[in-house]
Amino acid sequence: MKKLLNTLYVTTPEAWVHRDGETVDIRLHGERLGRLPIHNLDSIVCMGHDVLMSPALMELCVEHGVSMVYLSESGRFQARVEGPVSGNVLLRKQQYKTSENEPAALAIAKACVAAKIQNGRINLLRHLRNHPDTFGKEEIEKTISRLAILLKEIKNNCTTLDSLRGYEGMCADEYFSVFDHTIVAQKNDFRFLKRTRRPPLDRVNALLSFIYVLLTAACRSALESVGLDPAVGFLHRDRPGRPSLALDLVEEFRHFIADRIVLSLINLQILQANDFKITPTGAVEINDDAKKVILQNWQKRKQEQVQHPYLEESVPLGLFPFVQAQLLARTLRGDLPYYPACLFR
Repeated sequence: MKKLLNTLYVTTPEAWVHRDGETVDIRLHGERLGRLPIHNLDSIVCMGHDVLMSPALMELCVEHGVSMVYLSESGRFQARVEGPVSGNVLLRKQQYKTSENEPAALAIAKACVAAKIQNGRINLLRHLRNHPDTFGKEEIEKTISRLAILLKEIKNNCTTLDSLRGYEGMCADEYFSVFDHTIVAQKNDFRFLKRTRRPPLDRVNALLSFIYVLLTAACRSALESVGLDPAVGFLHRDRPGRPSLALDLVEEFRHFIADRIVLSLINLQILQANDFKITPTGAVEINDDAKKVILQNWQKRKQEQVQHPYLEESVPLGLFPFVQAQLLARTLRGDLPYYPACLFR
């Protein structure tokens, strides 16, 4: 089992990240902000165009297999730098063959979508259990029932990838139609009407997009660690620059991990309205200090021990993408009869 290493997030503008022996040293105008041994890190994420990393540190990262990821100030993925790929060429060839075989690709894609839908239903059922007198209870119950019906239709009637993508879109609309009801605090400041991206048009969407970027980066690293190509997926269409397989894997964790972090940040009032800013174009951005709070909660969530439904053993939540990547690799090799997508309980 892969050791759950740390991700270093550098968000301070004008920070200088460089090598000091076998450690990563972070400074701002000559003043040290932090220092970490390289062997404790899995990746370094630099947020913002003015965070600089020294060539010597990049060399050290390559030597130790530490990936370097660059995100914009808003959290949008820009680039990833890493050493030579050590993936199994036979595994990747089988991945490419499977992606071109629609029945085989459909079976894996169905598993990912079914897990996404079921995990979304679990989120809504959990909300009703914790808030039995919640506003919009009837609407949430109808959505839960509707998602169950769509799940059966996918299983019994979905025969093409295009139809599966259509069902997945319908389920996403159903789920997000009642997402606002799961926000029980700071309602005036954190209203959710619909999912908006590029740019997010409210605070909730800004949080969702930011956490989804972090989750996608984690899934991409997991896939690469087992030798799979994150760009060639089964559900998401191939597109230059798009990590399609990573996005496939994200679907299994989107609601259970990302959405629950967002709801905790809002409902526990960890973040406030003044942690966001509205640009002249109407886009909503997260302030730098708030990003640090989000990242702290993200790292804390990754350390939580959760029972893995297929392994039937307790695993840190941060390792779930690595476990699923391993299971997917075993499926493609023929070691498993089907892909056991992650259905949380």
